[in-house]
Amino acid sequence: MSNLSTRQRLTQAALQLFLTQGVSQTTTRQIADQAGVNEATLFRNFGNKYGLLLAMLQDVPMAVQTPPQLNAAQPAVALKGYADVCLQALEQFPRFVQSVIGEADHYSEEQVQLLRARLVDLRHEMASHLDHLLGESARLSSEDVASCLGALLVGYVVIEATSGYSLWPERQDFLEVLARAFVTVDETAVAAQHAETQPPSTQAGAVQDLPAVWVHQVIKQAKGLSLQDQALALVLFGAGLRPEEVPMLLRSHHISDKTQHLLQVVVPGRPRQVSVNQWILGKRYGSYTSNAVTKWLKARKDGAAHLFITESGEPLSVEAVQARWDQWWQGIDVGATVPDPIQARQTWCVEMLMRGMSLENLSILAGCEVAELRPYARRGQEKSAIAAATQLDKKIS
Repeated sequence: MSNLSTRQRLTQAALQLFLTQGVSQTTTRQIADQAGVNEATLFRNFGNKYGLLLAMLQDVPMAVQTPPQLNAAQPAVALKGYADVCLQALEQFPRFVQSVIGEADHYSEEQVQLLRARLVDLRHEMASHLDHLLGESARLSSEDVASCLGALLVGYVVIEATSGYSLWPERQDFLEVLARAFVTVDETAVAAQHAETQPPSTQAGAVQDLPAVWVHQVIKQAKGLSLQDQALALVLFGAGLRPEEVPMLLRSHHISDKTQHLLQVVVPGRPRQVSVNQWILGKRYGSYTSNAVTKWLKARKDGAAHLFITESGEPLSVEAVQARWDQWWQGIDVGATVPDPIQARQTWCVEMLMRGMSLENLSILAGCEVAELRPYARRGQEKSAIAAATQLDKKIS
């Protein structure tokens, strides 16, 4: 710092200490020592550490620049991306953010006015970025969005830093709320665009998870037909695979030991591993090392590479999976329409969420975006509420 002025040495020393340990824990002696001056010089130039804080805020650029990858053609996505970048910047120095807010009662009136002026500058800078990102889709003026967004982001960081508690289960939930609050979204167009990009069996629609009694009956029916049918049922209900993913499974994709039972699902663009659950809707089906899939593999005498095969050794097609599925439901009273195989996946998704899995973790296992899973979370909450109401009714009776 030898080539810097006394003021610059003090502001840089203060910046380093404030960011690393917060304003509260920083003393004027520490700042002076770091800058290589005596405390009297600090007092003469800034009055106290809060005067130094305000001077430092004047010198340091505060606005987060718009990441170049954010696309203004998708304003909701762009706002979430921008808010996420701002959060990351604030979260690097939570103690500093807490100190600036928590010690405001120590500022002189002049210092308060200076802080307000700097915040106004920050709001204008944010508004400029937001005006570019949101355009006509903003529900409020860019200045109002900047004011509200800044307050919400700082509040989010302070609450999490001081209490370890979040008002939202997941960070992405918070960002999603921000986007919906500030951006006008054509929900019909978004849903249509999303549906066009999804395979037919995963397009949007009501979540239709299956009752436990039906699932256990179907697995029992599959067991009565063949070992391969039972293994296929376990994969659909215990791992949540899409019917179109079944033909891609190879014998080498199966991993089983005393601690886990996994399948490697190799799909274009999004390969993943997924656990095969031994517990399905309250009933256990074997163990990690001894279950329908491991038994099916041990029983096979062929050299075919695929996990599920026809009599000629070819991979089981999606149409063959559907045919076997329809066969499992014969004799089970489910009304006029036999459920669709994708309902096994929907049942699995709802069960995973009800058992405590986060949307982010489930999205990894399911091979889809978090947004696609929100209807399942809602359905899980609905089932939990019904169960709670039923339990209360039992207590009364």
